[in-house]
Amino acid sequence: MGKLYRAISADGSAFAEVLDAKDIVSEIERIHKTSAVVTAGLGRLSIGASLMGYMLKGKDDSITLRIDADGLTGQLVAVSDSMGNVKSCVNNPVVEIPLNAQGKLDVGGAVGHNGTLSVVKDLGLKEPYVGVVPLVSGEIAEDIASYYATSEQIPTVCSLGVLINPDLSVKSAGGFLVQLLPFADEKCIDIIEKNIAKIRPVSAMLVEGVTPEEIAGMLLDGLDPDPLDEANPVYKCDCSRERTERVLVSLGKQELSSIADEGKDTAVSCHFCGKEYIFTPEEIKKLI
Repeated sequence: MGKLYRAISADGSAFAEVLDAKDIVSEIERIHKTSAVVTAGLGRLSIGASLMGYMLKGKDDSITLRIDADGLTGQLVAVSDSMGNVKSCVNNPVVEIPLNAQGKLDVGGAVGHNGTLSVVKDLGLKEPYVGVVPLVSGEIAEDIASYYATSEQIPTVCSLGVLINPDLSVKSAGGFLVQLLPFADEKCIDIIEKNIAKIRPVSAMLVEGVTPEEIAGMLLDGLDPDPLDEANPVYKCDCSRERTERVLVSLGKQELSSIADEGKDTAVSCHFCGKEYIFTPEEIKKLI
């Protein structure tokens, strides 16, 4: 179970959101059997989606982050509800490339540097809000910060990190978002910049036992932060047989007839959790 904590400065001009997501990213590795660099990349995107999802107002709101780029991973997708619960998938779960120049997992190299980050917010309106920005680095945190600056004009600092053990299990995972509200003054901005400059990587702090509350305190140090709220997001897939039936129906009568005529059971697997739903030819005919 993840631990997500939010705090706000005393004057309400800045807030920080911190997530310990080790359990969430461990579940990603377990379900998708990802290689180390893909666990790091899909983990980062999922942490970002969880942080962004928790900022949604409506109970049934959701947010989808999708990266389409020229890297070996192919498309990456992460979906979060308004409680920060997240699910994710990737086209190619196993990618093996050399470490980057700093001797770390080369997430940008695996994801790709040329492509787009799409953010789709389903707020229960007639049409979802869609924002698309070019990738800055493919390292994901910078790309999310770029999205906020470009599409929502909100000054944002984003940090995401995943540490992987030699046996491919997750050592630590987490991230934070710091946002400035429109009335933030220069003094507040200076304090935030100094705090960010001296803070260590979030995954390193979490593995040492530093809590999300303590990290939020470091980010808003000097601004008399007050706690806002906290949550315990998990990796959560909401697939169901009924939802799978709707996907099959969307194929159209002709395609379903062709499937039924084969006379064999049809297996449909969920991209997000791997659960398999079996439909007999008779059940396919009923859908027609």
